[in-house]
Amino acid sequence: MRFRIGTFSPLVGLGMSAILVLASPMLASAQVGSIYQATLAEANQNTQEVSTEQVRRLLADGGAVILDTRTRSEYVAGHIPGATNLDAPPEAVVATVERPVSGDKSEALVLYCNGPFCGASRRVSEQLVTAGFTDVRRYQLGIPVWRALGGPTEIELEGIIRIFNVDRTAVFFDARSPEEFVKGSLPGAHNVPADQLASGVLDKAPLPLDDFNTGIVLVGRDFAQARTLADAMTSKPWHNVTYFPGTFESLQAAIK
Repeated sequence: MRFRIGTFSPLVGLGMSAILVLASPMLASAQVGSIYQATLAEANQNTQEVSTEQVRRLLADGGAVILDTRTRSEYVAGHIPGATNLDAPPEAVVATVERPVSGDKSEALVLYCNGPFCGASRRVSEQLVTAGFTDVRRYQLGIPVWRALGGPTEIELEGIIRIFNVDRTAVFFDARSPEEFVKGSLPGAHNVPADQLASGVLDKAPLPLDDFNTGIVLVGRDFAQARTLADAMTSKPWHNVTYFPGTFESLQAAIK
């Protein structure tokens, strides 16, 4: 197994997951390129890999259906934006995939799971090829490297409720205006207005400096506000960051 990467000496800013992947004895440096163009370059695989850069491009242009092959509980806690969860028993996998592609087995599919050593995306991709799907690829680096390289990660309402009720270390940032924030927010949340990012408001936010793996949840009035704040966080070293793509009203009602 070769790790097709380029110059990756500046490890500062990468998450621990990515550093562990790069340091693994199973992975060796090879071709010229960037870490964003990396794949495992696995030999004798039935499906092709895609890099982080390729996934970003596919998300931007809608060039493929992204399938998350992890469990539902993992998916709701954080997933690649726009990904469809494929938590189904083996006998139901094909039918589950046929629904989002309207039965078109030539539709481009990209599967991912929990990183280089996770077998779910390999197993499911091979099952889909056997079932006649003709354009099946894998983002085998998976969600750990996606996060470590600053990829935005969505959280479902179910995931937020679980974190809010269980994880007392998680930090919540509210991207709404100060006027909206003072009228009521989530208990313990901090205000980081999305429309004030240019003035450096994020640098003044109480980010957890003692543990860069601390869960950070971003919410806003709507998808646009939360995503704006999430995009600003991609250049920060915290890599356990998720944003809620729904409305603040729906979140507030669920928390109550």
